[in-house]
Amino acid sequence: RRENGQKKVGHTGTLDPLATGVLVLCLGYATRLSSFLSDHSKSYWARIRLGTTTDTLDSDGEVTSTSGDVPQGLDAILGVVHRYLGEIEQIPPMYSARKVGGKKLYQLARAGKQVDRKARSVTIHALEVDGFEAPDLDLKVTCSKGTYIRVLADEIGRELGCGAHVTVLRRTAVGNIGLDRCKTLDELITLSEGGNIESALIEPNKALESMPGLSLSGDEALRFGNGNPANTVEEGEEAGMLYRAVKGNGTFLGIGRWVAEESVLKPVKVFNNANS
Repeated sequence: RRENGQKKVGHTGTLDPLATGVLVLCLGYATRLSSFLSDHSKSYWARIRLGTTTDTLDSDGEVTSTSGDVPQGLDAILGVVHRYLGEIEQIPPMYSARKVGGKKLYQLARAGKQVDRKARSVTIHALEVDGFEAPDLDLKVTCSKGTYIRVLADEIGRELGCGAHVTVLRRTAVGNIGLDRCKTLDELITLSEGGNIESALIEPNKALESMPGLSLSGDEALRFGNGNPANTVEEGEEAGMLYRAVKGNGTFLGIGRWVAEESVLKPVKVFNNANS
């Protein structure tokens, strides 16, 4: 906020204290898009230590159990890991920012309290073993919003019969925004001091590239920009699906929901660019 002179700044999903990597920030009017960016898939690289469990499910916590029965080969590990592809159920960990009864779970955990948490459906889109040198197992994961890599590691450890916890966690992408498009805080400060902070910014239309887009002609772009349903050049694919609304010259107009029975794009978020 200070470096870019913006009053409004929002993020699209927090990182665990242990984690590093991509944290997408929305500035100014782009904060209106934060919820849509938050819904994008997330990608991670994680190192999991087999044979040891902790109360936080990562190396920041206290050790709760150890086992010498760690697999020495990949065959057993691959058989377990691949079971977690697709839609699975996860129970949020006690050391997390989820709220129960108005209290954050980590606050209750630090007070020595355990509470029931409801399982939630999440999706593991891709899961790949990136290396194994016992007791450390490296994974690449692409998953839906709300997935806990710590819980995934803990469950894999339980299935293997030895326990596990995360020792390194790096978010490598949010949607189509990867590490190669990111800057460190020190880099942002240097750019700001040189009057070049805008070179680090990503246009909303590019940040949302993983969301499909529909083109609108001039008159229909004006209709959409005024908050009215509009006809599009192409047909949408699925009723209720969200699309980027883009003018013929590439100008980003906002986000709309496809209404199949009327063959129109109904505005959900509009940016005042219809006359651009």
